[in-house]
Formats: sequence, structure tokens, C-alpha cells
Amino acid sequence: MRSPRLAAAAAAVLALEGAALTIVALVELFGLSAGDAASLPTAIALIALTLIGAGALFAFAVGTRRGRTWARSGGVVLQVLALALALASLTVQPVLWTFVLGVGAPALVGFVLLIASARSESVDSTDESVND
Repeated sequence: MRSPRLAAAAAAVLALEGAALTIVALVELFGLSAGDAASLPTAIALIALTLIGAGALFAFAVGTRRGRTWARSGGVVLQVLALALALASLTVQPVLWTFVLGVGAPALVGFVLLIASARSESVDSTDESVND
């Protein structure tokens, strides 16, 4: 038996992160249309990669909600990357605490929920195989 609450919570965090990344891409797109880009091809590539990342987060959210292991694995990888980015940003002076907390806190919560969901599902599947 799966843990639908943990999976739903983890999927919600992934979906919110995907929405936030989509907003970042839109802000960059508006900045591009305002002529703020130093290099047009680089700006377009950054926007495209950001939208691909957002799409991946949305796909991982749907997969996590459905109990797919590939989605949890991908979600965990992206949470670890977000945590690494937040921790690396601590070296920038002055420290941008809004960025550190805005990226790091959801990543940490998402990581914990994804791991808890995977552990819960693993324990439930072990219990079912013992009962068979």
C-alpha cells in the first residue's frame, strides 16, 4: 500500500518548484524583450533550458503522485542540485539570504518528502510480500 499523503506532498513541492521555475523563465523572457540581454543566443538558450527544467519538475510531480520510482529518483536528483546551488550561493558576498532560503528550503523539504515517500512505499511493499 502506497503512502498517498507523502506522495501527494512531495508532488506538490515538485509542482510548486516547477511553477517557480516557469515564472523565472517568463521574467527572463520579458527581460529579453526589453533588450536587457548582452547576448541574444545565450539568453534564448538559458530560457529554453529553464523551461525544460520546469517541464521536468512537472513531469516528476505527476510521476511521483502516481508512485513511479523514476519520478522520485529524478526529483531527488533535482532537489540535491538545488541544495548544492543554495549552499554554493553562501560563498557570494554579500550573502543573498532570500535566494539561499528560497531555493534551499523547498529543496530540503522536497528531498525529505521524496525519501520518506520512497521508504514508506518500500516498507509497504515488503509487508505485502510477507503477507502473501
